[in-house]
Amino acid sequence: FLQPLHNSRANDDEGAHSDSTEGHDEDDEIYEGEYQGIPRNDSVGKAERRKDQEELAQQYETILQECGHGRFQWSLYFVLGLALMADGVEIFVVGFVLPSAEKDMCLSEPNKGMLGLIVYLGMMVGAFVWGGLADRIGRRQTLLISLSINSVFAFFSSFVQGYSSFLFCRLLSGVGIGGSIPIVFSYYSEFLAQEKRGEHLSWLCMFWMIGGIYASAMAWAIIPHYGWSFQMGSAYQFHSWRVFVLVCAFPSVAAIAALNTMPESPRFFLENGKHDEAWMILKQVHDTNMRAKGYPERVFSVSTKHCLVCVNILSLNLSQVWGNFLTVFNPEYRRVTYMLMAVWFSMSFSYYGLTVWFPDMIKYLQKQEYSSRTKVFIKEKVEHVTFNFTLENQIHRQGEYFNNKFLNLKMKSMVFEDSLFEECYFEDITSTNTFFKNCTFIATLFYNTDLYKYRLVNSRLINSTFLHNKEGCLLDFSDENNAYMIYFVSFLGTLAVLPGNIVSALLMDKIGRLRMLAGSSVISCVSCFFLSFGNSESAMIALLCLFGGISIASWNSLDVLTVELYPSDKRTTAFGFLNALCKLAAVLGISIFQSFVGITKAVPILFASGALAAGSFLALKLPETRGQVLQ
Repeated sequence: FLQPLHNSRANDDEGAHSDSTEGHDEDDEIYEGEYQGIPRNDSVGKAERRKDQEELAQQYETILQECGHGRFQWSLYFVLGLALMADGVEIFVVGFVLPSAEKDMCLSEPNKGMLGLIVYLGMMVGAFVWGGLADRIGRRQTLLISLSINSVFAFFSSFVQGYSSFLFCRLLSGVGIGGSIPIVFSYYSEFLAQEKRGEHLSWLCMFWMIGGIYASAMAWAIIPHYGWSFQMGSAYQFHSWRVFVLVCAFPSVAAIAALNTMPESPRFFLENGKHDEAWMILKQVHDTNMRAKGYPERVFSVSTKHCLVCVNILSLNLSQVWGNFLTVFNPEYRRVTYMLMAVWFSMSFSYYGLTVWFPDMIKYLQKQEYSSRTKVFIKEKVEHVTFNFTLENQIHRQGEYFNNKFLNLKMKSMVFEDSLFEECYFEDITSTNTFFKNCTFIATLFYNTDLYKYRLVNSRLINSTFLHNKEGCLLDFSDENNAYMIYFVSFLGTLAVLPGNIVSALLMDKIGRLRMLAGSSVISCVSCFFLSFGNSESAMIALLCLFGGISIASWNSLDVLTVELYPSDKRTTAFGFLNALCKLAAVLGISIFQSFVGITKAVPILFASGALAAGSFLALKLPETRGQVLQ
């Protein structure tokens, strides 16, 4: 056990170096009780067990108070922040590369949809698995394993060429990073004293925002620079979007390197009978903070005398992991677990559904505006003309083209309907969203073009020839403005959560977790109704920023509540399960909301508002944890 004593100062220079036996006087007051780990004897009554849990939790809180808050916690803050940043990056990666990857890998609409959702499915599995393991083998070790898997498969995904292999790598990358959120918050909370916990867990949430900003900035700087690529024949191509995927693995790699300098959670060691290891870590925390504050002589007055060996549960057994998961549904936790499940699900369903629906609506509005500028030509006759300039956003109906040359040009959003091409010559043509419908080609030559098969819809070819066709799908490098716009919108939407992060951090310990959660959810619900007024691109961007800035406070308070409502031996298991449920809700929300793009705004708005209203109501039924010691 650990016996915490009141702080004492050494009387001379030799006493400035503290150890387990120095700095103690006969008059030092010993706190009653011994930190022996939570008893696991089934014969102990529930009331007595709960009393022991509260007493031991209070002892650990007293030890943290003596260790102080300083350099060690801030160092751990930045290390774990990198892991949380990697999670934020992972959410954005596929969305940013999808416009390029779909052309590079010839993706159909169903394949595009699966690629967009695969990261959430991977994170759902990862959150559940790594959360359960972290309660059995340790927070630090599990986080290192999960981040390593994320880094390895994120690296591989930037080089693989096929759709199936890319999908597999992104799935396992998501599985790896899925452990980040449940472990990071639990890990950090176990180094924080009561009065600092809510505020500093909220500050930690800032790194998820930083991850989104990093991903947006890197996409903005890298993907449109199409010169950043190389290829080896037609079989292997490495375009700029793959460079972006590679760069997005850097936060995870940096987190692994930094995490190797940090110790395991002492609370985890204490719960598992490893008191000597826990004492060494707590002494490290104390001495690091005291040296930074200018009190190197201050002694860590906690001893390890008279250790009582507790049951060691560090052995890994999958049945034990599953059994520990089932305990979160025991009678004493059942109501809290079900309530948190409802709140996590409702918030995730509305938040992820809307944040994906926003950009899709912006794209839809852009497409509508682009279509309004389409030029239509009917029954035109063109003879002996050479076209060597870009043709864009035009519809030609019932035209006749005789002995014309189309040389070294790009066709973008071009449609030819019921037209005749006779003795024409097409050379070095690159097309995007271009089709020839019900057209007739007579004595026409196609040389080094991508106008083949699916570009010619119900068209007839008479004495016409294709030579050296461009194989596979080709990237469209002409849409740089739209690419920049997508990244800029994501950048603004992510940056907009900064005020919400600051407000929640400053007020979390003042007004309480429940008021923050319910209040933010209600305001987010009200803000949803303003979406019906978003009839322009700029209005949609402004509403996206408003919604993100308000809803982030709900997420921060929910993270803090989840950490504080479960004891140490169930904390990451419960958090991982709830985060897995969150990702499932995200998949459902995204799938449902996307189906209404361009059809109606009313249904997504009603769904989101209803879910947020239900979540805010249920949140008020949860117990308040402000001012309580960590279980």
